[in-house]
Amino acid sequence: MTAPFYVSPEQVMKDRADFARKGIARGRSVAVVQYADGIVFVAENPSQALHKISEIYDRIGFAAVGRYNEFENLRIAGVRLADLRGYSYDRRDVTGRGLANAYAQTLGTIFSASGEKPYEVELFVAELGERPEADQVYRLTYDGSVADVKGWGVMGGTTEPVEQWFTEHYTPGLDLAGAISLARTALGHDAAAPRAIPAESLEVAVLDRTRTQQRKFKRLADPVVAEALG
Repeated sequence: MTAPFYVSPEQVMKDRADFARKGIARGRSVAVVQYADGIVFVAENPSQALHKISEIYDRIGFAAVGRYNEFENLRIAGVRLADLRGYSYDRRDVTGRGLANAYAQTLGTIFSASGEKPYEVELFVAELGERPEADQVYRLTYDGSVADVKGWGVMGGTTEPVEQWFTEHYTPGLDLAGAISLARTALGHDAAAPRAIPAESLEVAVLDRTRTQQRKFKRLADPVVAEALG
């Protein structure tokens, strides 16, 4: 009887991480930028039907890159969790931190389970505060790791040159038009030659502190984005 083939746990985890990273890198990047009156999400996404950016709850937004069916399942689960918690207790009990922790547990469990492949997704979960310093943005990776985002963040695709552009050009206190323009220019630096992404190929949404409604999430139509880009 032949001995079973052995692969070390370290090699298994490395192979699963490489698999997830390759799947995520095939897509286009998504950026999140904190500006004076809120938080803006900007994604290169020419599709009008498949959204990378969505609302989770009153003051909480969600953005994702990777396999659409996988992050859509996570989005739906987040909406259900937020609705249940808000209905059972109080709307103020629904927080970005709580959702980020729930997503981290789910992604970490899936990544560690040997019976199924890891999710090829990365997520942003953002909660709008009453003041800019109270804003919270979390980035979650395929293995359940969570990181705080301050000022700006980018995920998916080729991130290194995009991150370099943000590092060199981001300044706190931008207005909305400046934040959208900065994100569009940064996302266009994902290749050897910078490119100008047309407004109709951008998906843009904001968590707007100036809105009087309880729900602060708002999608920006193509004409509004084009006007912001000048």
